[in-house]
Amino acid sequence: MNRREFVQFLLAGCAAGIVRPSFGNVTVNYNLKPFGNLRLMHITDTHAQLEPTYFREPNFNLGVGENKNRPPHIVGEKLLNFYSIDSSLLKHAYTHLDFNKHAKQFGKFGGYAYLKTLIDSLKSQVNGNCLLLDGGDTWQGSGLSYLENGRDMVAASNLLGVDVMTGHWEFTYGEEIFINNLKNFNGDFVAQNISLTEEAIFDGLEPKDEDNHFQQPYVIKVINGARVAIIGQAFPYTPIANPKRLIPNLTFGIRDAELQVLINNIKKKEKPSVIILLSHNGVDVDKKMASKVSGLDIIFGGHTHDVLPEPIIVKNNHNSTLVINSGCNGKFVSVLDLDIQTTSFSYRYKLLPVLSNQINPSVEMNNLIMKYTKPHSHHLNEVIGKANTDLYRRGNFNGSFDKLICDSMTNILDAEISLSPGFRWGPTVLANEEIKMSDIYNHTAITYPNVYRRELTGESIKNILEDVADNIFNPDPYLQQGGDMVRTTGISYKITPRNKINKRLSDIRTKDGKQLINNKKYTVCGWASVNSEEIGKPIWDITREYLSDIKYYDLAEVKQPQVLLEDDNFGLET
Repeated sequence: MNRREFVQFLLAGCAAGIVRPSFGNVTVNYNLKPFGNLRLMHITDTHAQLEPTYFREPNFNLGVGENKNRPPHIVGEKLLNFYSIDSSLLKHAYTHLDFNKHAKQFGKFGGYAYLKTLIDSLKSQVNGNCLLLDGGDTWQGSGLSYLENGRDMVAASNLLGVDVMTGHWEFTYGEEIFINNLKNFNGDFVAQNISLTEEAIFDGLEPKDEDNHFQQPYVIKVINGARVAIIGQAFPYTPIANPKRLIPNLTFGIRDAELQVLINNIKKKEKPSVIILLSHNGVDVDKKMASKVSGLDIIFGGHTHDVLPEPIIVKNNHNSTLVINSGCNGKFVSVLDLDIQTTSFSYRYKLLPVLSNQINPSVEMNNLIMKYTKPHSHHLNEVIGKANTDLYRRGNFNGSFDKLICDSMTNILDAEISLSPGFRWGPTVLANEEIKMSDIYNHTAITYPNVYRRELTGESIKNILEDVADNIFNPDPYLQQGGDMVRTTGISYKITPRNKINKRLSDIRTKDGKQLINNKKYTVCGWASVNSEEIGKPIWDITREYLSDIKYYDLAEVKQPQVLLEDDNFGLET
């Protein structure tokens, strides 16, 4: 874009009410020329972030097996080189590089008031011939959504105009709250891979169809003459990654064989122009599914929070599938324009960073956000402390906000070792900015937050780490069950991702440098227990207590495990 085009874009944007009248650092063209006859927009993993946020992309996103050095497992400079990116804004949006510097330069991303303005504009550009799809993990992730049981996000999604969604963390409110929220959701919730248990049906719960689906498996939307089939694929491992006690009447799974049957039936019955899978599998699972299942034209994916600047094209014996992922936290909107012909389609794709300081916020959405936040504002806006470094989470291994959480448990609970789950959600807090109670919730707001303190043998600790490592680094994507490596304090270790289960971790040492002893007991604390209900305080109270006591969190460095035999891995950049 030259200077003249840039000025013309700004003037056009200001006139349309999209772009603020500031020359700032805007280099994103939100005024997309229409192409074809259907526009599809996609957001995912917003994790209840109604306000704009900073979000640091990972410097550890290791690919294994066939996915080594392939998108999305490319980070930093290697990602910029892979996609031939030289824009400083996109460098900031897509990578961790110079994060603090560029965050101060470009400001925050996302925020539902800004998404509302942008999405309304994108709709108007094609005279409303479009659909807005939400990949899930929308109702959970903030203190406000926790306190409101997700009602705030349902209302915001309705105002945003979400047409179809699927889910994952939505289920962790429990079945009753989930169903009540669905009653208030104006769009369609689809999931072909969730069924009612036989016991639930016997007890009187009614399935959506003869195949015992908990929710409708797909929906048909007719837009500008095109029949669009949208199939839902909720997170397959919800009862494993999260407490099954919250969803006792439901069964999940990948269920690609059932998906194939469903696609075949849709083609025969519905005569669709295009078939879409709205997925919360994660990118690697989506890629494998696309290679096995025929008839899928597009997969809009979520769960792994990965940024894909361009679609991945997966070919199988029958067709090709576009695999698309739109990052997280409302940081990006995917825009896919289709020119649908009788037996094929052509497309144009754009992954738009939502640069909130250059978009006029929607007054209507701001009013809705204020309605929900006002009753909780005193609690959520309480300033707890500050830190000397950027506090972030995203990445295969330890993050600085995770370190704060672990240090809080170790000190308040007087434990030798602390373990914190490898959640991917949680915005970044810049160094020396006020850390508010809302920021702590942004990294801890779950419905099973209670801490525990117990004795575990060295062998048990190693087994826990090995089990999580296999969940992440198993070369078969269908055996990866979500999340990143458990975060730790009090121990260090080496890890060889390419090894098999129980052979990945080595040289595990305690804080004093001594080898972890198998039959010795250690005092261990943690939170977010999946298999048992804990009675300790919520983790946000523990973190608040620790940070309130010290006021200033001074972290010299984030110590990472030593990763062995991966010097040539494009998903590692220190």
